[in-house]
Amino acid sequence: MDAADVPQEDIAIFRGEKLRAVFARAENGRLESMKSSGWHVEETINRQARQAFDDLIDAARERVRAGQSSPLEFHMYRACMDIPLLAKVSGLWRWQVRRHMRPAVFSRLSSALRMRYAQTFSIEPDQLDVID
Repeated sequence: MDAADVPQEDIAIFRGEKLRAVFARAENGRLESMKSSGWHVEETINRQARQAFDDLIDAARERVRAGQSSPLEFHMYRACMDIPLLAKVSGLWRWQVRRHMRPAVFSRLSSALRMRYAQTFSIEPDQLDVID
């Protein structure tokens, strides 16, 4: 995109001083970082993605309350993650994260693993059991 085509539609998430950088071709033909206040297509997509995660969070909360899943699933979706991303960020294998989604296994996690997950979600280890 050319510098003149950088969207400046002033969407809600970028109002004020929250601008984002996009790369566009400047007049000299080189790619440069330009400030953008966003565009409505981006806002719609972000709103839909947020709604999808909200739906996943609600479903995970119900599964945790029903004893079908561990609170780890709730926190994973609350942090807008999926199993591969949670495994990568926490430094565990995917199969380990999937296993920790089982309530019986989660309840027996070592304090070191609980600390690792808590650091991943930027919460205290005792908050891992809280699903609200």
